[in-house]
Amino acid sequence: MKHVVIFGRHPKLGCVKTRLARKIGPVEALRFYRYTLTTVIRRVSAGQSWQTWVSLTPDKAVIDRRICPVKVGRLLQGAGNLGDRMARCFSRFGHDPVLIIGSDIPDVGQAHIAAAFDALRRSDVVFGPSNDGGYWLVGMRQGKLAGPLFDNVRWSTKYALSDTQKNLGLGLRVAMLSALADIDDGADYAAWTGTKR
Repeated sequence: MKHVVIFGRHPKLGCVKTRLARKIGPVEALRFYRYTLTTVIRRVSAGQSWQTWVSLTPDKAVIDRRICPVKVGRLLQGAGNLGDRMARCFSRFGHDPVLIIGSDIPDVGQAHIAAAFDALRRSDVVFGPSNDGGYWLVGMRQGKLAGPLFDNVRWSTKYALSDTQKNLGLGLRVAMLSALADIDDGADYAAWTGTKR
């Protein structure tokens, strides 16, 4: 069975997209995040060849039915930094192929997910890079392969992808997908909204 896990935060005023909120205000940042989270969940969960899961922090957020439709599975992220939580998520799936995607990637769709799983037929690891040096998707042919993949990664910096790649074990085959916009700040938001006009 193939799995897609959407990682995100509970959409609560003042707790999401704080860098973006400095430019467009906390209410508009929350509105954007809610829209993106629900759109990504709806699009990805419509895929018939994989199981979709939602994993929000804090853990109690996954019981909110307004966010998580009935057909979507729910996973707790648990404690620790982002790397700890992602490694724990991958390990839950053992021998199955699994993708983790961000919840603030408004242009992600089923074709991107299908391309990632297709890449894992020939590779052990797949990344969907973002233009800021991070990544919007990371996937493993087998969840158990994650190991120390996320150790000592400088999250929310231009080094996130390169730090993660340095942790890859020898002999692992890596595939790269097309870059997608990760909307973190005002400049990202302006660039993305400009493409929608």
